[in-house]
Amino acid sequence: MRLLLAIFLPWLQFFTIGRPFAGLFCLFLQITIIGWIPAAIWSVYALSQYKTDQKIRRALGTQRND
Repeated sequence: MRLLLAIFLPWLQFFTIGRPFAGLFCLFLQITIIGWIPAAIWSVYALSQYKTDQKIRRALGTQRND
């Protein structure tokens, strides 16, 4: 679901992952039709980084409990 959000409403996706300032900057970029594609690519990249960070936190969290 977040991937579709990242493609169609890139600025809103940044707010769902806790990056509101990037979301505002992305909104200004997305206002221009030419900026839509870079905004969508940036949003998908940020989403992949967010998922990677979550996986790392989970892995480190389980190691500390052992």
